[in-house]
Amino acid sequence: MSAAMANHRVLVSDPISQKGVDALAAAPGIEVDVKTGLSPAELIEIIGDYDALVVRSQTKVTAEVLAAATKLKAVGRAGVGVDNIDRQAATDHGVIVMNTPTGNTISTAEHAFTLMLSCARNIGPAHAGVLAGNFNAARKAFQGIELHGKRLAVIGMGRIGTEFAKRAQAFNMEVTAFDPFLTESRARELKVTLAESPEAALTGADVVTMHVPLTDATRHLLNKERLALMNPGAIVVNCARGGLIDEPALKDAIERGHIAGCALDVFEVEPPPADHPLFSLGKHVVFTPHLGASTNEAQENVGIEVAIQIRDFLSTGEIRNAINMPSLDASALREIGPYLDLAGALGALLAKLGPGNADSLRVSYHGDLASKDTGLVSRTVLFRLLECSRSDGGVNLVNAPAVAKAMGIDLVESTINAQTEFNDLLVAELRKGDEKFRVAGTIIGRSPRIVEIDRLFVDVPVKGNILIVRNDDRPGIVGAVGTLLGEIQANIANLSLGRNKSLGTALSVIELDSPIASTDMDRIRAIPGVTHATGITL
Repeated sequence: MSAAMANHRVLVSDPISQKGVDALAAAPGIEVDVKTGLSPAELIEIIGDYDALVVRSQTKVTAEVLAAATKLKAVGRAGVGVDNIDRQAATDHGVIVMNTPTGNTISTAEHAFTLMLSCARNIGPAHAGVLAGNFNAARKAFQGIELHGKRLAVIGMGRIGTEFAKRAQAFNMEVTAFDPFLTESRARELKVTLAESPEAALTGADVVTMHVPLTDATRHLLNKERLALMNPGAIVVNCARGGLIDEPALKDAIERGHIAGCALDVFEVEPPPADHPLFSLGKHVVFTPHLGASTNEAQENVGIEVAIQIRDFLSTGEIRNAINMPSLDASALREIGPYLDLAGALGALLAKLGPGNADSLRVSYHGDLASKDTGLVSRTVLFRLLECSRSDGGVNLVNAPAVAKAMGIDLVESTINAQTEFNDLLVAELRKGDEKFRVAGTIIGRSPRIVEIDRLFVDVPVKGNILIVRNDDRPGIVGAVGTLLGEIQANIANLSLGRNKSLGTALSVIELDSPIASTDMDRIRAIPGVTHATGITL
């Protein structure tokens, strides 16, 4: 397919599975260019032509690259770690960042488990001893540690940690796990003991394995104090990220004899220097060069997975494994899709009718809707509010929360169990101090409808040209508005009326075939009894 015919262009800048490339190229409207080994300058020169970028770990997606990527919508990382992608810059530029957390789950879990076994039985140094001709000496020197009945601490019970725990249980190890997202019921299902903190998991542990990302909060997670909580003769395994371990503290603990040894696939600095302090240790050590995901199957899987994710995003809008915005897979997209149109209309209405320079946006979910995955719905309300409020552009679904934060607008989400007149209700309320403005909508049949404007019930579609008129609640005003609309040849497609008897106010929401000119809007505002009138195209 030629570039002129393609709807979307994808650049694959690192080697991935050919099956992944083929899956992308076979999709209608997608053109794929495979250009590996690009220098930073070469990537910056061409990235502006592409809608999506697929990388592994070699390509560095820097702020400079993202600034030049004027058409870029998504970056897909074939693998779990995204250290080579400037996530903040991607978010600022409205670029979705996706990874592939499942493709190398088994390979990483198996490698970490292999490291533990190799460390316990001194496989590495014993192997070296045999090759050096020291068979008998090695046999005497490298007595191993049995894992049966030992207590294992798993820090991070995501996919990889869970797979590691299953294998440890097959070896009759006692598993204790810490993960802030692991529930008591899920821990019982996995047959592991749930620890309330890393300290609780490590206290009395014979082996620790870590499966968490490297963040400011997890850097040097395993430090001097936490190493001291483990049983004498314990083993440390790390097949996740190098900075999780305070390496000098680990060396000291091993030299003092409190920790028996370590099995590491990752290091704080990679590649590690030849004189790395841990390399001088003798028994119960094993090191590999970041091989956790390096199996034929994993390399194939992550390449195919990232390609399909990018393909589906460009083709259908489906978002999977995004790290800088809510994901929305195909089933969730079918379920939530109609609410995205409704959310956009509510956000646009708030921008037009609500208080300016607001302090907060509250998005509430009532009824069955409250039980659904609504993260993207809330973000859509916020995005449309900001998009319709700002004249300088630069806001999108990805960076909307950051833009709102810079503007001093808090996004508050809530679910409410109270019954309403509708099975589902989406409510958006904009606040500035004590001033607030509220709109709400629902799905009727398959049609999203706006059903409330500032607590007055209406029935309005979410698309079209809408005239909103506030007026005193007395006879003749609606007729006068209708007469004027007839004079200017504005055809009424739908009319919805609401009133507040106690306040003596009324609301007319009129759907028109075409927008009203500003001069005619002034004539409507001049009608006696009209207190406010505005037009909006949804």
